[in-house]
Amino acid sequence: MALPALVLVHGGEHAADCWDLLIAELGRQDPELQTLAVDLPGRGRTPGDLATATVDQWVHSVVGDIEAAGLGDIVIVGHSMAGVTVPGVVAELGARRVREMVLVSAFVPPQGQAIVDTLGGPLAWFARRAARTGKPTKVPRLAARYAFCNGMTPQQRQFALSRLYPESARIPAEPVDRSALPACVPRTWILTTRDRALSVKSQQASIAALGGVTQVIPIDACHDVMISHPGHLARLLAERCRAHTN
Repeated sequence: MALPALVLVHGGEHAADCWDLLIAELGRQDPELQTLAVDLPGRGRTPGDLATATVDQWVHSVVGDIEAAGLGDIVIVGHSMAGVTVPGVVAELGARRVREMVLVSAFVPPQGQAIVDTLGGPLAWFARRAARTGKPTKVPRLAARYAFCNGMTPQQRQFALSRLYPESARIPAEPVDRSALPACVPRTWILTTRDRALSVKSQQASIAALGGVTQVIPIDACHDVMISHPGHLARLLAERCRAHTN
């Protein structure tokens, strides 16, 4: 029986390599599961200009990576700022191929608004400043450590901080349009309850803005849960794929 592939879309200031520990765990726990971690344009293996980036460009890049990998049915996972990109991917691929959308501590502004319109917490000042200047930016190391890495071991923290990259200032300032998002694609939320970048209250607001979330799964973890709790998250994501075995 065929498993849908698992597609992993990273968030702001991250790249595909943020998923390395999780992918290693998935390989141990469920070696039959095909996994694709994409690099959004402007980092890793994917060229792109962060200064002129748009959500549509990023959506088309993810879809192109999925097609190039020859994937059929998928479960797609978006972390953090991927909350503005993944719904567009789901809309483009459609309900016949996307078995489920899983958002992990994601920024999902209300329809027609942008991340900077609703973002709070320690990253808000940096995001709004970057939006004013329009220049790609990187959060200072101490702020990133506070926002992303609380509760990590020293080794996990070093892993996380060594995999941070400059980010587009345009994407957080771009209003979102989810009008084409298929209502019939199941929506699951991984709620990180110790998150300093996106509090539980902020995540609940994002869940309400997205709508249609049928399952909320809490994890007692920081924002970068794929690094702090890779085994736990791997089990949850493999279960979501197994739930859609054809």
